[in-house]
Amino acid sequence: MTHNIHPSEQLVYIVDDDEALRDSLIWLLESTGLKSLAFESAEAFLAAYSAKMNGCLVLDIRMPGMSGLELHEKLNAMHATLPVIFITGHGDVPMAVSALKKGAVDFIEKPFNDQEMVSLIRGALAEDLKHHGARLQEADAQRRIDGLTPREREVLELIVAGRLNKQIADDLGISIKTVEVHRARVMEKMGVNSLAELVQHVMISAPKHE
Repeated sequence: MTHNIHPSEQLVYIVDDDEALRDSLIWLLESTGLKSLAFESAEAFLAAYSAKMNGCLVLDIRMPGMSGLELHEKLNAMHATLPVIFITGHGDVPMAVSALKKGAVDFIEKPFNDQEMVSLIRGALAEDLKHHGARLQEADAQRRIDGLTPREREVLELIVAGRLNKQIADDLGISIKTVEVHRARVMEKMGVNSLAELVQHVMISAPKHE
């Protein structure tokens, strides 16, 4: 089965081996105007997964083959940002609580209330939009830094390190006037009006260490 996924579109990805549950969830989401895509196994979702996916993942905790928990751990290892809601049976609550500690957004017990499920999914989609906005900001800040000349980047690093224009001039062996010109260009290219904004942009673009 092939899945055509538009990368910028928010979809609810349903992963459950129970065909009746998949169908009822698809119908429920369609009736509330939400688009979804269903997979019958964790392996099938993993094969289709892309870091560009937007939306959220509704994941059965217990499935033949790879379990929902194992899929969640694999996605975590890939630094996936898709918010995850687990569907659990009565005896699986301790497992679901453990998944929450590993970053899952929420879990819901079968049989679940339709409105509660839609409410959880809408919350997860809002969370995903927040992540998406942060990723766009990060990419924009990095693109702006990449657009600086090597000398402008040196000046940027020294500004962010808290060096004054005179100190930067001494560090780089250039005149204060030249530092002022570079500084003005850095501010313009980074699209900021203050030192505080400049520092924020540099922090946003900095690589995240796990």
